[in-house]
Amino acid sequence: MLNSIILFILAGIAEIGGGYLVWIWLREGKPYVYGIVGAIVLVIYGVIPTFQKFPSFGRVYAAYGGIFVFLSILWGWGIDKKTPDVFDFIGGVVCLVGVSIILWAPRH
Repeated sequence: MLNSIILFILAGIAEIGGGYLVWIWLREGKPYVYGIVGAIVLVIYGVIPTFQKFPSFGRVYAAYGGIFVFLSILWGWGIDKKTPDVFDFIGGVVCLVGVSIILWAPRH
């Protein structure tokens, strides 16, 4: 379970970080190297989830979506310096509960 959580976090950081680099290249006029590095990081993001042991692509990506939401809130707080409000945190926790249900609910 710890391995799965680490992979989800790494994938989330890669997607958010890569997207952020492309964002600041195009939206804030940073040098094109930001866009190139961002694109490379986004490709790495696409590879990381393949190391998950869960057999279902859809389940892995659905669960990742919830983790992405929570990590995006933390990224905005830490990198963009936009303090989340209580509803951001509530929504993030709801997403993490959903992730737990998707991944670890007992199935037949």
